Amino acid sequence: MNPAQDPAAPPPGAALLVVMGVTGSGKTTVGAALAQRLRLPFADADDFHSEANIAKMSDGIPLDDEDRLPWLRSIGAWLAEHAATGGVASCSALKRSYRDILREAAPTVTFVHLHGDMDAVRRRVAGRPGHFMPASLVESQYRTLEPLEPDEQGIVLDFARSVDELVDAYLAATDRTTATPENRGTGEAGSAR
Repeated sequence: MNPAQDPAAPPPGAALLVVMGVTGSGKTTVGAALAQRLRLPFADADDFHSEANIAKMSDGIPLDDEDRLPWLRSIGAWLAEHAATGGVASCSALKRSYRDILREAAPTVTFVHLHGDMDAVRRRVAGRPGHFMPASLVESQYRTLEPLEPDEQGIVLDFARSVDELVDAYLAATDRTTATPENRGTGEAGSAR
């Protein structure tokens, strides 16, 4: 199929990725590893949160859409700034509407959804010292999560795999080994969309 006709085909040019998923799924670790492998800048969405958002989550209160909107717009602005040259950001991007905000700012963004078992996430979050997100919010994140839809450009990977395996799975699914346009892929593999 011609990539220009397939809305789920990877875009030409440099990789512009959002590693998404619930808290504790490994977004920051995998995102940083992907960025390093692709030789692209990395942005952690946690760094875009306001002090009010961090305080709310630290108190075990889930953010609502109004809380998230400025945060998502800031991440979208970062993606837009890196659209031509590539970049990798971590962002929960739990709802389709949140991903739409990011796509509005950066239409070529591809999502790498790290997904897996809720109990594994609870254990991970409980074991993170000093992080503002308590394990009590894991269940609310899973309730909020809307998986990638068929028309959304992305891939779903099981976060139980090692970081290297996850990076390799993304690269294999997209046939991408570097961030340059000549190495972009258009094929599907595994659960790539």
